[in-house]
Amino acid sequence: MTWDNWATVADLATALGTLILAVATFSAVKSANLTAKIAQQSLLVGLRPVLMTSRRDDPMQKVNFGDRKWVRIPAAGAVGEVGGEEGTRGMIPGPDAPVYLAVSLRNVGNGIAVMHGWRFYPDWHRDDEHAPLEDFQRQSRDLYIPVGDIGFWQGAFRDAADPRYEVARKTIEARQPWTVELLYGDHEGGQRCVSRFTMLPRNHESSVDPAGPATDPEVIKSWAATLSRHWNVDRPDPR
Repeated sequence: MTWDNWATVADLATALGTLILAVATFSAVKSANLTAKIAQQSLLVGLRPVLMTSRRDDPMQKVNFGDRKWVRIPAAGAVGEVGGEEGTRGMIPGPDAPVYLAVSLRNVGNGIAVMHGWRFYPDWHRDDEHAPLEDFQRQSRDLYIPVGDIGFWQGAFRDAADPRYEVARKTIEARQPWTVELLYGDHEGGQRCVSRFTMLPRNHESSVDPAGPATDPEVIKSWAATLSRHWNVDRPDPR
């Protein structure tokens, strides 16, 4: 072979080696990216909260609204009350009395749930889509629900001039179904979800005073909480 032929063979070998190295590098980078993506997804799953109604055997929760108003939320239930501090049972609320709402919840996901906001509906709301995010009312206090544990959501209408106040008050006083959509995410501020809960009225009897006559019952007014739908905000929907 002439010198020119050897040079051509050397060039071809060099080109082939470069091509093989490029393919190997591309495969390694692609594999690394896939591994990193899987690791990121696993991390996000480990931080992801999912809210449901609490179970019927979960304990009752006593919740304060910051103005000497306390409510007791039954397991798998909700509370809707108009006005009145604890100890004022039987008093007629004034015309500007606040409307207090609360729901007992359980976090069945893998991450801490942090509440961001809520949207109230004065009926059994059944739209296919949740309310626009700008329509959600921001929580006035941080609410956290631990992993695999119970917690609660609470909200109130305190301003009688708010157009939502009168509608909410009439719904609660008439003991009609009501719905609330909750916006929440993980403790890093991501993976936001919207879950819709509908409250249906129920009555049961209990003693007014445990130390008093057992035959002196009163009707405890509360709502049964039901979950109807979840939506993902920051990732594809599950359906």
